[in-house]
Amino acid sequence: MDLANLNAFIAVAEMGSFSLAAERLHLTQPAVSKRLASLESQLNVRLFDRLGREIGLTEAGRALLPRAYQILNVLDDTRRALTNLNGDVSGRLTLATSHHIGLHRLPPLLRRFTRAYPDVNLDIRFLDSEVAYDEVLHGRAELAVITLAPQTATPIRAVKVWDDPLDFVVAPEHPLAHKRGISLADVAGYPAVFPGGNTFTHHIAQRLFEREGLTPNITMSTNYMETIKMMVSIGIAWSVLPRTMLDDQVVRLPLPGDQLARQLGYITHTERTLSNAAKAFMSLLDIG
Repeated sequence: MDLANLNAFIAVAEMGSFSLAAERLHLTQPAVSKRLASLESQLNVRLFDRLGREIGLTEAGRALLPRAYQILNVLDDTRRALTNLNGDVSGRLTLATSHHIGLHRLPPLLRRFTRAYPDVNLDIRFLDSEVAYDEVLHGRAELAVITLAPQTATPIRAVKVWDDPLDFVVAPEHPLAHKRGISLADVAGYPAVFPGGNTFTHHIAQRLFEREGLTPNITMSTNYMETIKMMVSIGIAWSVLPRTMLDDQVVRLPLPGDQLARQLGYITHTERTLSNAAKAFMSLLDIG
């Protein structure tokens, strides 16, 4: 089975589009179609149903997809194991990270890493933490530095690196900025901008309101913390932000009770052989 054809199959299955798969693989759309046709000929099955511009996996395609991941992961694992034998820290390191961590936590570590290991080709992918989790789970990223999920199941291993306190914030001119004795019920009555409902940070804040029997008035959502801060700073909503982002553009609300916090760290796949480059980067994370 040709591995290039298998990669084309996975790209089309994940992207749901021949044109998007071609962009991801840096190929022309006819080249992707040719590779897929060759794979279907080799296997003597049809892998996709094509209905106009819509495509979907056939039963055979759905059966092949997890096996395709397995084949490529075993091959990548073998390559890393053999490369590790010489002890060199080199080659490609595919690192996934959230936008917030990539902008606010990683730059000093990345600077140290690139200076210490100039032969490593860093492939940094900025993704939502939940998407980065899946990238590691499916073997498309070797390491991810993300907001950790409250619970992590095998085969993913999670290691905490930073505690990240979260604060309720408003613009300096917001009515809540000048109110004394603020309660969570007071906050719930005003419009809020939250991270998307699928994010770990959203769930952390949402659970606090649920414990008090309250429902926050979420009128907008975005997964970019910098965008949330901008929307708070112009006075149209309150939100929850990492304490490291607070400055004179926003005001912290001193709410009583438990403080919100999330954990930031890295995850790896326990069934994958880690490259020397990944191990070196993890060592830098472990010492902060």
